[in-house]
Amino acid sequence: MRSAPTILHLDMDAFFAAAEQAAKPSLRGKPVVVGGLGPRGVVATASYEARRFGVHSAMPMAQARRLAPNAAYLVPRFSLYRAVSEQVMELLRRLSPLVEPLSLDEAFVDLEAGGSARDAATAREAGERLRADIRAVTGLTGSVGLAGSKMIAKIASEEAKPDGLVLIEPGTERELLGPKSVRILPGVGPATGEHLRRAGMTTVADVAGAGEDELVRLLGKAHGESLYRMARGYDDRPVVAERDAKSVSVEDTFDVDLHDRLRVRIEVERLAERCVQRLRGAGRSGRTVVLKVRRYDFSTLTRSETLRGPTDDPVVVREAAARLLEAVDTTGGVRLLGVGVTGLADYTQEDLFAQAATERAAAEAEAEAAEASGAEPGGAHGGDGAAEERSRGGAAVVPAVPAGAGAGGTGAGGAGAPDGQAVAAAAGRGEPEGEERRWAAGQDVRHAEYGAGWVQGSGLGRVTVRFEEPWSAAPGRVRTFRADDPELEPSDPLPLVAGQSSWPASLPKSRSEDGGGGSARP
Repeated sequence: MRSAPTILHLDMDAFFAAAEQAAKPSLRGKPVVVGGLGPRGVVATASYEARRFGVHSAMPMAQARRLAPNAAYLVPRFSLYRAVSEQVMELLRRLSPLVEPLSLDEAFVDLEAGGSARDAATAREAGERLRADIRAVTGLTGSVGLAGSKMIAKIASEEAKPDGLVLIEPGTERELLGPKSVRILPGVGPATGEHLRRAGMTTVADVAGAGEDELVRLLGKAHGESLYRMARGYDDRPVVAERDAKSVSVEDTFDVDLHDRLRVRIEVERLAERCVQRLRGAGRSGRTVVLKVRRYDFSTLTRSETLRGPTDDPVVVREAAARLLEAVDTTGGVRLLGVGVTGLADYTQEDLFAQAATERAAAEAEAEAAEASGAEPGGAHGGDGAAEERSRGGAAVVPAVPAGAGAGGTGAGGAGAPDGQAVAAAAGRGEPEGEERRWAAGQDVRHAEYGAGWVQGSGLGRVTVRFEEPWSAAPGRVRTFRADDPELEPSDPLPLVAGQSSWPASLPKSRSEDGGGGSARP
């Protein structure tokens, strides 16, 4: 525990919804809900205006629509959120080299390590400058908590919402925590909370008063000891700049249960392809392939297979996922599928069986070509020489399988429509030429004549677009087009603040020169 409140926790306010309101002037001050828009979609974020109707994160979208029927319901645009998050994280890194991101919109910062604060006064000053810089650079607001530990700093930022700053002086932790619910403590979820409630502990003071021995008896040694320390206000966890990911996974929820076994297998193969894309994007490989299946009755099955070595080969992951599926009973229907890879590493070990299969296929193709031309197999252009080169580490070329979006998915990102772009553009999904394009509510578009805008709604062969930009002084005009209008195309998000020459943009020059909003470092 520190003697000065130099650990900062930043939590952006209603991040996804706030970014949408900043990008769309016509939605400012109105209820906005971001999430999967299908029948089984869930709320990712609700604006504060929507929360007044009872809408909250993780709520089924159908329930949200009943509570707030007049709210704007939009698909997530993760490319926008990532770009804004990069700007915010850059501001934090100017305060300290020790920044621990928890998500796109949340992070811990060790101000002492960066020389940005040494006591309560300088910590508060750094926090206020950070809030001002975030508003200037992104147009959004964030809440800041300052304390001597990570746990208390996070509690402080919750109390600061929205758009505030709360500083909790070291030494006052127990007084603050005592009357609060046990659910505020890290590691206490619904199950642990209910277990403690049955034992007569509903507040943090109850937990602290129960004693360490009683908590160990109820929860086990590790959890009991940790919870007792937390309840007494002790948290010595350091801010860790880099946290290794433990797994990479993707999953889709389907609007309608899948009953066709072949369709289920195709979706698993597509998910495996997408999982490997993420794996390679992170520069990692993995040794264990995991399949997740949620059936029609909400029962969830998880199966895994551990390979002989780490891999990032899409063929290997796809075949492993297919083998795992063979052991799962999908009778009755499947509502969710997921494929993941764990046991991550920074290197790969060639799968000998996949490599051998590739070599056999190459040899057969060569033999057929030689037979057609009358030449001897294994002549001057390959044969054993080519196989030997592959065995020395040459990459086997495997035909790419289109990693189309999971049909019907409606997760927080809207399955199959990354970043909320065109859900089923004919060219992108391999659909028959001339089939009507579909547009997702909230996605960015550009018209050849009217410029940048966003989709307000679509259906019956029509798409309605509101043409406005983040810096527009007033809500933009609305126009309706044919869904297949050749002059209307998906586009990239615009920056939320006018005058940024690059997107995602770095700090404005004036802020870079003065230390980036509170950093004492050059």
